Amino acid sequence: MPRTRTPEARTRLAERRAHTDYTGGVYGSLLAASVVAGAGALGAFPRAELAVLVLLTGVVFWIAHVHAHLFGARMAQLTLDRRVVLHVCRDEWPIVKAAVPPAVAVAVSPLLGLDLEGTVWLALAVAVAGQVGWSAAAARRAGASWGLMAVAASVNLVIGLMIIVLKLALTH
Repeated sequence: MPRTRTPEARTRLAERRAHTDYTGGVYGSLLAASVVAGAGALGAFPRAELAVLVLLTGVVFWIAHVHAHLFGARMAQLTLDRRVVLHVCRDEWPIVKAAVPPAVAVAVSPLLGLDLEGTVWLALAVAVAGQVGWSAAAARRAGASWGLMAVAASVNLVIGLMIIVLKLALTH
């Protein structure tokens, strides 16, 4: 027997879904995949450099997004107080969170016996999987049907595969 929600409970659920934005996670995963795919010559410590590059790129883009949102709020004549700044920082944090799994993949790759090329492909696969996962989570959290979730995940998978194709084209 399905659960019946009160109108108040449905309203709270709708508000929670409306305030949950996974855009940063999808974007951050796409960003991480692009960084991994485009990473050129690395120095003496390529794994460490790649992990740091992925994480720092996520942080830099997070700062850029926070700045853009705060600048936009300021242009809209909104008062920027500590609460607003922290709210924007929190809302954009998934950009950084999305960079962590590919960086962890790079860090654990020696334990898996992977050479540098294998490490890059593992990190790229993890980033694309994250991109697909974030988009499916966003669709689900928004109350989308299973079909729409599948479409969102599929579109993001195609975008991730486009990055992989570009990597293949650039390295061969």
